[in-house]
Amino acid sequence: MTIKDIKNTALQYLPFETEIAELDRQIEQLQGGTNAPAGAVSTQLRKLQVKQTEKLKALYTRLTPWQTVQVARHPQRPIFSDYLQLLFKDVRILHGDRCFGDDKAIITALGRVGREKVMIIGQNKGKDIKEKVACNFGCPNPEGYRKALAKMKLAEKFNLPVVALIDTPGAYPGVGAEERGQAQAIAVNLMEMSRLRVPVVCVVIGEGGSGGALAISVGDRLAILRHAYYSVISPEGCAAILWHDGTQAPRAAEALKLTGPELLKLKLVDAIIDEPLGGAHRNMHDTIYSVDKYIAKTLRQLKRIPVDTLLNDRYAKLRNIGAACLSAADCPPTAAKPAIPDRLSLKTQLDAQKQKSTSAAK
Repeated sequence: MTIKDIKNTALQYLPFETEIAELDRQIEQLQGGTNAPAGAVSTQLRKLQVKQTEKLKALYTRLTPWQTVQVARHPQRPIFSDYLQLLFKDVRILHGDRCFGDDKAIITALGRVGREKVMIIGQNKGKDIKEKVACNFGCPNPEGYRKALAKMKLAEKFNLPVVALIDTPGAYPGVGAEERGQAQAIAVNLMEMSRLRVPVVCVVIGEGGSGGALAISVGDRLAILRHAYYSVISPEGCAAILWHDGTQAPRAAEALKLTGPELLKLKLVDAIIDEPLGGAHRNMHDTIYSVDKYIAKTLRQLKRIPVDTLLNDRYAKLRNIGAACLSAADCPPTAAKPAIPDRLSLKTQLDAQKQKSTSAAK
């Protein structure tokens, strides 16, 4: 599917966008032409467009976590193949993990961002049904992660920064993936990415689910688009485990703290990249331009830092994950723990009881 095809495709609406859909329908009817005078049509059209903008602002500034997940999964949201086409230049795709096969869910390539030559790693979901099935709907197999790591090592050899774009519901959960070492492939990626001697910039562009996302998101900077999410598990998976009920996904999304502002507060991400009004699916080009600016600016900053300092900072950043709760006032209340008795005083008490019982026996 080309960019022209995407422009000509009718916009799909999410369940909470019923008012927006009605306003868009009215605007489309007016733009299609009526028998009313041109001045009256222009005035009415302008009023509807102002109302639409106000509704979008009110709605998208107060999205619930579950609504954010729905926006991140929007079928018309730009995916990795769109970024590969519009953001990067001189792209040369690299294939295979030199071990098992070429996983379609992870794409690796050489390319340029601005003037910077980079190694590109990204998770692709596919556009149509045929592509989605080939990509396992964006769920990589172990060979995908091994391919990504092999290309990162190649980038390290030639001193090329690594740019990783994350968009996956999670690693592929099939039996074959487990037999080929899914958990080990993810674990090795975490270890090796933490000590790559080149700058690593990661951006969550849609879904950031579980270890499937984590396996290519260990870097010097991790950013997230405003309406993307990044979580230890999908809301449906969390709901199935905790409440044995997938319909509790909105409740799980609230508890998981998976939105950009919550992640920034917990210091799990370094920056939030703003999206156009109404989400990335309403304006793909502006979204990709914002990501392009962030990556180019961040790479310029990271390339000024000596490699050893970069590695030390990356290590410190990883070690500090989970340390956002620094003071007792920030921590949730916990039950008081029973006092641990002093070992010496306990021994003294036992000796006294023993002497007392010996004296009573005599």
